[in-house]
Amino acid sequence: MTNQTWQAVEQEFQRLKNSHMRDLFAADDNRAQKYTQSACGFTLDFSKNRIDDQSLKSLIQLAADSGVETKRDAMFSGEIINTTEQRAVLHTALRRPVGDSVLVDGQNVVEEVHATLNKIKQFVSEVHSGERKGYTNKAFTDVIAIGIGGSFLGPKIVTEALKPYQQTEVKVHFVANVDGHHITDVLAKLNAETTLVVMSSKSFTTQETLKNTETTRDWFLASGGQFDDIAKHFMCVSSNVEKATEFGIAEENIFPMWDWVGGRYSLWSAIGLPIALSIGFENFEQVLAGAHDMDQHFQTAPLEENLPVIMGVLGVWYSNFFGCQSHVLLPYSHYLRGFPAYVQQLDMESNGKGTDHNDDKIEHTTGPIIWGGEGTNGQHAFHQLMHQGNTIIPADFILPIKPAHDEVEHHQMLASNCFAQTQALMQGETVEEIKETLLAKGIGAEEAEKLAKHKFMPGNRPSNTLLMDELSPTRLGALVALYEHKVFVQGVIWNINSFDQWGVELGKVLGNRVLDALQDNAAPTLDSSTQQLVDLFKARVK
Repeated sequence: MTNQTWQAVEQEFQRLKNSHMRDLFAADDNRAQKYTQSACGFTLDFSKNRIDDQSLKSLIQLAADSGVETKRDAMFSGEIINTTEQRAVLHTALRRPVGDSVLVDGQNVVEEVHATLNKIKQFVSEVHSGERKGYTNKAFTDVIAIGIGGSFLGPKIVTEALKPYQQTEVKVHFVANVDGHHITDVLAKLNAETTLVVMSSKSFTTQETLKNTETTRDWFLASGGQFDDIAKHFMCVSSNVEKATEFGIAEENIFPMWDWVGGRYSLWSAIGLPIALSIGFENFEQVLAGAHDMDQHFQTAPLEENLPVIMGVLGVWYSNFFGCQSHVLLPYSHYLRGFPAYVQQLDMESNGKGTDHNDDKIEHTTGPIIWGGEGTNGQHAFHQLMHQGNTIIPADFILPIKPAHDEVEHHQMLASNCFAQTQALMQGETVEEIKETLLAKGIGAEEAEKLAKHKFMPGNRPSNTLLMDELSPTRLGALVALYEHKVFVQGVIWNINSFDQWGVELGKVLGNRVLDALQDNAAPTLDSSTQQLVDLFKARVK
């Protein structure tokens, strides 16, 4: 990116910053069609944004001059683009078809990927058929999936979103939080003889995951299992074979992880084993296929027709030029209610950075605060701030056109609310329009004048509407990949490394030191506030 390109976008912002979308729509009868793009079963209507032809052209040029195409190709080909950790970034290789080739250190990683997929397929088949049994020769009925971060969020949200596709053979329970209430609540309703445990930790040392797995092992042993029986009931996804086998996990029950896959991009790997156990391997394959479809679109579509690029540059437009501090995701789908939390980690962990590729301090915003909730619930809660607050909050509305149920009127009402909210955010309602309505209802002029000021809706609030033909495994895979690539585009424009997460590490290190202090294992030097908190906790927990 050049300063000249950035300045060109700034000029467009200055030209448009006081314009209203009402006027933009009135000036162009073809606006909705012009600012709509479709791909991979999705239709993106981005016409309700504060843009016109000239500003959009400048934003697309910003992406081009920033090197989005070059860096995109570098990522897909396996070049080292995670420069602080000297790693390739190849989550996209996890959804490549058989026969493709991506070389890392001379090895075709696609072959390794499919070897692991075949192992997952065999394992899932054995569990679902009842061929794989526990130590008392009973088939498995339940699976505990233990992980945190990307090892938890991705699998949980995918299985939640694809509930209509869940198999009946086993029920999957997810545990992440180190809060003991979580694991004890899950264990209380399960039978150790018929419970399979899948632990996901690349290092096999992640504090929360290891503690929950140890607690589960203690429960298993206390329920009648012996140490040698752990091999039949405990599986793991990890690169630390030594630690896993010391724990009691059989080596053949360890699924690999690669250093070219970051945690928040890992649901496509063996981290997705709980997904396959929940919805079946064939459906898991369709999730991968959908993501690959979006990969191909991202790789081949011109920038001006490219869904991740369009969404990415619009996000930059609002964050860096309008000064918007947050971005809200509004899935009008009960099954997608967890999706905002997934994107929250994906976006904020990837682009929440303070240093650029040149090792220079970043002075501008990189990434908004991501939040959201399911429609229509949010309409009766936080939408008030979106409509009448002084904060501009760009929004993504997501709606599957075809539901998984037969309640036609329910779905019509859901869709009508979704579309009406985008209209209200864009259009608003003027004081004069409100006064006219109030007067027509017989309210006196003085009261109408007063009340109209409180009911005033400024409008001009931006939103994207993303329609998906259905919430199927294929479309869900494409949806997740769409947001992955959107985040990538923004990271390229901001000249940052979207694939490290050093900000997560310090808390882990200090957390271990504080734990030592709480357990009287050491006497680390703590600041006075933290020491006081430790002392209060120790005094009161006795």
